[in-house]
Amino acid sequence: MSVAEARKISVVTLGCSKNVVDSEALMAQLAAGRVKLVEPDEAETIVINTCGFIEAAKQESIDAIVEAVEKKKRGEIAHIVVMGCLSERFREELVKEIPDVDAYIGANKIPEVLSSLGVDYRRELLGERRLTTPSHFAYVKISEGCDHPCSFCAIPLMRGRHASRPEQDVLHEASLLAARGVRELIVIGQDTTAYGMDRSGTQHLAALLGRLQELPGVEWIRLMYAYPAQFPEDVLDAFAAFPKLARYLDIPVQHIADPVLRSMRRGISSRATRELLTHIRERVPGIALRTTLIVGYPNETEDDFRALCDFVEETKFHRLGVFPYSHEEGTTAALLGDPVPQSVKEERQAAIMEIQQRISEERNRSLVGSVQRVLIDRAEDGQLVGRTEWDAPEIDQEVSLPDDGRTPAGSFVPVRITDAVEYDLFGERV
Repeated sequence: MSVAEARKISVVTLGCSKNVVDSEALMAQLAAGRVKLVEPDEAETIVINTCGFIEAAKQESIDAIVEAVEKKKRGEIAHIVVMGCLSERFREELVKEIPDVDAYIGANKIPEVLSSLGVDYRRELLGERRLTTPSHFAYVKISEGCDHPCSFCAIPLMRGRHASRPEQDVLHEASLLAARGVRELIVIGQDTTAYGMDRSGTQHLAALLGRLQELPGVEWIRLMYAYPAQFPEDVLDAFAAFPKLARYLDIPVQHIADPVLRSMRRGISSRATRELLTHIRERVPGIALRTTLIVGYPNETEDDFRALCDFVEETKFHRLGVFPYSHEEGTTAALLGDPVPQSVKEERQAAIMEIQQRISEERNRSLVGSVQRVLIDRAEDGQLVGRTEWDAPEIDQEVSLPDDGRTPAGSFVPVRITDAVEYDLFGERV
């Protein structure tokens, strides 16, 4: 059986929300090509959209490929296509080590993936997606790649230089999503704040947010992956001007100690980072700041780590994630080796999260008695589960309240908060 004849195809998506968007666009093209999209255990062909960002993600992708190969050897599936970041970065090694895969295709190459599957690429479907998220929220990818020279990051190796999508394409896709009932648009990219720089030489993100604000049916627009260096001031104006723009900002700072920031090549100092975060909070009262940090970077000393702990204590982020440093070949930081033991990285990760747990619990308990607007994501075990304006799906905390049996997912409801723990809120509908 040829790939073209194996019309039951399953797309397995690993990694970040950018991969989710790519897989959704691929599936829309496949469905138009009269392919039957099925679950992996029903498939004749499996497409694996891989991640190659850090070691844990790479291993997850490799495990998925190996599992698919074993199915192929047992005759349970006929073909395997591997796409995405891992293929882009390690194609030659993968072909050599796992040769039973029918095709390895890199990132940003949906037409090539379709061709390998015997399906024609249809440009008229630009912007069409087969959503894999709940139908009331969707990710909108506004750019690809990144121009920042961060020493630890392999994204430019896999996704290339920063490339903004044309505004008309972004708006067309977003309007299609809104027409389908999407109520929350989550704006993503490797660096959303650089939007427009490659096309006009100026940052155009605020203007794009204004155009998204005009879409009927959309209630929340959420901004992710904002880069702290050269943060555009007019984005802060946008929070004041556009009521649909959720008072939430994902801004990964990675570290605060100057020696580490310089070695990371982040383009911003400790002082400038603190001043920026203070300025954002002054300009946008009530905004929830989310960040990510890296611990165990090769030149991170105990003093640097203590400075990071103090920074987390002082700044009191609403949401925070911490990652142990991942030694990635091909990055400039790879030249520094990987001298911090994994056990120390994990101890530092746990210490930061212990601080954040206390901060989060304190913030949550301060909300008891207040009424919050909550977007319901799902019903489960007799409860409705949703999120406040301060929480992104899948990565942040949730609000639970009794299921009244008449509130569908995608509804906005007023909820009085009655109890709180470190990372969850509980309430009742008002």
